[in-house]
Amino acid sequence: MFRASSVLLLAGVWVGSTVAEWPQGVPLGEFILQEREIALQGVLDNIGPSGTKVPGAAAGIVIASPSKENPDYFYTWTRDASLTFKTIVDEFVDGNADLQPYIDDFVRAQAILQTVSNPSGTLLPSGTGLGEPKYKADGTRFNGNWGRPQRDGPALRATALIGYANWLIQHGETERVKTVIWPVIANDLSYVGQYWNSTGFDLWEEVMGSSFFTTQAQYRSLVEGGALAGTLGVPCTACSEAPQVLCLLQTYWNGKYFTANINDNSGRGGVDANTILGPIAAFDLQAACDSPSLQPCHSRVLANFKVFVDTFRNSSLYPINAGISSTDGIAVGRYPEDFYLNGNPWYLITLGAAEFLYDAVAQWTTQGSITITPTSLPFYLDLYPNATANGTYKRCNEISPFHTIVTAATAYADSFVSVAQRYTPSTGSLAEQFLKSPPGTPLSAAALTWSFASFVSMSARRTGRFPPSWLPSFSLTVPPTCTASSATGTYSPATAAGAPEVTVPCTTTVRFEVNATTYYGENVYVVGNITDLGDWDPENAQTMRSDRYTEEWPLWHAEVPLDVGPDGAIVAYKYIRQQDCGQAWVWEERNRTVVVPGCGGEGVIGEEGVWVGKGGVSGGC
Repeated sequence: MFRASSVLLLAGVWVGSTVAEWPQGVPLGEFILQEREIALQGVLDNIGPSGTKVPGAAAGIVIASPSKENPDYFYTWTRDASLTFKTIVDEFVDGNADLQPYIDDFVRAQAILQTVSNPSGTLLPSGTGLGEPKYKADGTRFNGNWGRPQRDGPALRATALIGYANWLIQHGETERVKTVIWPVIANDLSYVGQYWNSTGFDLWEEVMGSSFFTTQAQYRSLVEGGALAGTLGVPCTACSEAPQVLCLLQTYWNGKYFTANINDNSGRGGVDANTILGPIAAFDLQAACDSPSLQPCHSRVLANFKVFVDTFRNSSLYPINAGISSTDGIAVGRYPEDFYLNGNPWYLITLGAAEFLYDAVAQWTTQGSITITPTSLPFYLDLYPNATANGTYKRCNEISPFHTIVTAATAYADSFVSVAQRYTPSTGSLAEQFLKSPPGTPLSAAALTWSFASFVSMSARRTGRFPPSWLPSFSLTVPPTCTASSATGTYSPATAAGAPEVTVPCTTTVRFEVNATTYYGENVYVVGNITDLGDWDPENAQTMRSDRYTEEWPLWHAEVPLDVGPDGAIVAYKYIRQQDCGQAWVWEERNRTVVVPGCGGEGVIGEEGVWVGKGGVSGGC
């Protein structure tokens, strides 16, 4: 949900001296019990239609944060909503029956969202609209410039719904799953199978490439989807792509840690919370530690965890971590090159570090042994200085190395939660970030849903409550050669779940391109005389992309399907600039036209050239 903004602490951001800290004398266990209730309620308060913090949100719509300015997070993101509902489904399966109405609302809301035409595309015929990252609170399209497409959302949504579907089947509601919920899941799995090897924007919506987090989420969805399809006796062509997705997942390892993004030109080093949050989302208590699904207890995953955390021990990067022992938890953020609000720790990532360790402890305990390799040795040495490579420690007595490591890892996990406690305000509300320098003021979006959900899931793992297993019982095999394959998807509206009936649009795609030098925060749109181009209304214009923009070639482009009927039409259009700081739109000083053939015709390119007229000027906000 990130977008760079001013580094000033403005509306929607809490200011240091006005925030009372959580009483620091409260023992950690008591803090977790109290904060867990606050966090779960915080999640529900941000879900429509009855969420007290999000008036106007549609039923089943998860709002990222009540904050509407600096930053404006009053939208629903498919990724955030799905991760949140994965936690809600886990809580429901664990016995909280009061959550079922929220889940049923979510199913209907997602079925509807799948059919909403948006800047990424439509559901029919090829599912491209499923890659749209965000929507307005009422479930309508968001038309602003954004990092599109984002390919983790469909996979995460499928996983959340599969967890609910499996519970329903166990309680005798197989037919409901087959007719109501499976069609929603099937659309998402089709998208994953068709586009898993296509680039998209990463977890933080900044880097265009292939993302570790996305690939791991896609793999899980296809494995679980295949199992559910088998139970229901329905096909899942997309699920056959799982082995190749698993093959791609292994390629992120660079010999020392997992590079967060590949096939990109971000210029970053690759150390990123993306690679910590992925294994948490893929966690399976019953999985072997050498599983190529890359579980928290995997040797490479543990090595990666140490590299990631140690990166933030640099007090020049995060002054708030100065003086903390190398074996204690610290405040951690997204990646060391982060510049959003000057780069700060995030609550959900700091809590995620704790959950990661609780997961690993649970897996060691379940398996009754710990095997250390040369790759994972540096991680274990922080917990047990006498650890040796190529050694296996079995659970026996309370003075065994196994017990020492488990005890130390649990304490290490607790110390990350203690960091979060230290910077949690007395209200218990969790923002997106807290300041990287003392006093650790909460900042950015207040009452962030994802932060609350991360606390709920972390506390569940700490108390020994785990979601059902999803990995197959047989050993996974990574193909010897990775192949950039794809399974062409089939898509249809999930009408039984509440989606409207939609049909394949009668369109011809037009490519619009313009060279327009812009300033940071300024966007370019195309608007014209037909509905698909907004009928000359800037608020309904088509957003253009800047992912190939360079100083030498300031290209803005968009591929827009236009419905001009079977006979075609001459379409008039202009390019317009959206200014920052609420300034008026700037219109190009000329009219352009393009001859568009009737639907089914080959795509065409609009007039090429440069922006004609005055440019924009930043408002300085």
